[in-house]
Amino acid sequence: MPGNSRNASKRVVSKKGAVAGSGGKNRSGLKGRGKTLPADERPWHKGYSGTEKLPEKTARKQDKERRAAAAEGRAPKVGLPGTKDTTWGRGGRDTGRPMPQRNPRAGVRSGPRVAPGRRSNPTKEGPELLLGRNPVVEALRAAVPATALYVALGIDIDDRVAEAARTAGDRGIPILEISRNELDRMTGGVLHQGIGLQVPPFAYENYDDLLAAALEQTAPLLVALDGVTDPRNVGAVIRSVAAFGGHGVFMTERRAAGITATAWRTSAGAAARVPVSQVVNLTRAVKAAQKAGFTAIGLDADGETGLYQLEAAVGPLLVVVGSEGRGLSRLVGETCDLRVSIPMASEVESLNASVAAAVTLAEVARRRVHG
Repeated sequence: MPGNSRNASKRVVSKKGAVAGSGGKNRSGLKGRGKTLPADERPWHKGYSGTEKLPEKTARKQDKERRAAAAEGRAPKVGLPGTKDTTWGRGGRDTGRPMPQRNPRAGVRSGPRVAPGRRSNPTKEGPELLLGRNPVVEALRAAVPATALYVALGIDIDDRVAEAARTAGDRGIPILEISRNELDRMTGGVLHQGIGLQVPPFAYENYDDLLAAALEQTAPLLVALDGVTDPRNVGAVIRSVAAFGGHGVFMTERRAAGITATAWRTSAGAAARVPVSQVVNLTRAVKAAQKAGFTAIGLDADGETGLYQLEAAVGPLLVVVGSEGRGLSRLVGETCDLRVSIPMASEVESLNASVAAAVTLAEVARRRVHG
């Protein structure tokens, strides 16, 4: 028909040339990720033989949350099973011990009051990922509170991965299978070995309550950290405080390490038993403790009082530990009642912050027992 022939004559022919290739730059993206293991060979899967059935969480819901998290550049929101709680620390439902009432003798008003039996406000930082097979397994062994275990698809399963998945399943921690690329994005490119443990922010004690609880003890013993920046030192000090009968630790909110997953793991779980508080001004907090009856001693290699001549060890005592590099800050050092040095036979200039704290606390504990 004439109409058909007229339309055919106006047919448009594309003049677009050949599409340029990537020059082999995207070749790695075309490679396969390997086969997906069957359910009975994946320790984190419900169908894995030899493990308990994990809490039901549909794949659709997990995928929806992961997509939303990826679009917003964050980690998926996963809380403790059966609760809306995403913080961890002392003073909560896991301790089984209510927070003490404020003692009028404390004379401290360093922050908002927290009702007895309620935990303090959590830190402003978001959840943290503990990475690597050994760190994840050690954290789970130490019962570090966790909200999710991330396992990359297609990774080699060894005893550590199997133990991590089994322990997480026994504790009811959600186990999420994600791609290696997504885990890379979540970790910022840090080496993760295909596994990561998400821990929520730590909930610190209110300083008023920490001081009041210590004053209720027969021989109160507190430790203050002055600018300690290594979380491993923080964890080691908390562990020593628990080992030698201390009643609490406090530190500054800024320019100092807090209770991270690394600090918790180093403390070997002691952070769940020892009250830990953050203060805005350490000098003010030390003065408040002195006003409440504590003798504040600062550990200093050039201190005028030797540790073995410390007569104040038997009374209410506050041990102030300086930072790894500069030691005690000027104002904090001037505020302390005594500067105490640890006698050493070698030419070593000073001890590590956590080691110095452990030696001091051990001597205090010895004097309190034997006089």
